[in-house]
Amino acid sequence: MNGQGEPSGRGRRAALSILLAAAFALTAPGAAAVADARVTPSGLPVPRYVTLKFGSVNARSGPGDDYPALWVYQVRGLPVQVIAESSEWRRICDPDRGVAWVHMRTTDGRRNVMRTAATPLAVQASPRADARTLAVLQPRALAALQRCESGWCRIKADGVSGWVQASGLWGVDERPQCAPPRPAPRPAAR
Repeated sequence: MNGQGEPSGRGRRAALSILLAAAFALTAPGAAAVADARVTPSGLPVPRYVTLKFGSVNARSGPGDDYPALWVYQVRGLPVQVIAESSEWRRICDPDRGVAWVHMRTTDGRRNVMRTAATPLAVQASPRADARTLAVLQPRALAALQRCESGWCRIKADGVSGWVQASGLWGVDERPQCAPPRPAPRPAAR
């Protein structure tokens, strides 16, 4: 300090060096991606797809057992999209665009997909529209997702593996499928 509350020449250079290093770090390639990456309690990205692990899963209005149940999911393996999370609870979007909270222990990281349209979807032998049809995926049917590439997804259902057009499935679009989450109101004190 120069006695007037101002840094001396050496102090100014050190402060300038720190300021320049911070500015460089923020403008370096990849820094924006790191700054935009949201840290979640699980360490996994949001949104992401999971499946329901059990044939009966309570859907709650908020992240806790003290929030009222909205409905009960009764489909084991139902694909859902995690759109928010707390340390133990996941806010999910289901194929009917319902939004609710479920406990993390009721979800599984395996990927399933669902045919949500009212018409069957051809399961092809290869990822081409003119390929041989192996089977059809009926409306509301579930299938295990193996992989997707170039607008086609390889699925397995009832022992048959084949390719379907990705646009015909729910559970492959990585964009959020429901409106952005709003905070749930706290339950009334008892």
